[in-house]
Amino acid sequence: MTPTTDPDLAPYVSHQEFRTGLPAGHFRVIINRKLARGYVSQRLWMLPVLLPVFGAGLALALSGYTWAGGLLVALGVVVNRAVVWGAGKILLHLALKDPATYDFATQHAILEVRRV
Repeated sequence: MTPTTDPDLAPYVSHQEFRTGLPAGHFRVIINRKLARGYVSQRLWMLPVLLPVFGAGLALALSGYTWAGGLLVALGVVVNRAVVWGAGKILLHLALKDPATYDFATQHAILEVRRV
């Protein structure tokens, strides 16, 4: 890591300090939405979970149960979109609960912590 010249950036905030300081309003968190979407989708195993759902929906639709298959495919799409749209909140929740997630997100510029 290189030292920054921005006085608002916290050079290093430990996970414990982040957990206690964020609810107290000591930090402002900036989340890179594009990177958060990819990280949260990968972290929650969206592809391995949704592929069987889409496959089962397609199999049902092709075997004559059109409404049930279509509903299963639509459910998979809605769940995927909900996770992508809420990726920032999900990432913040994961970062508050898991030190490894917090460290990864801050080191890879997915999550930026600034002092208020």
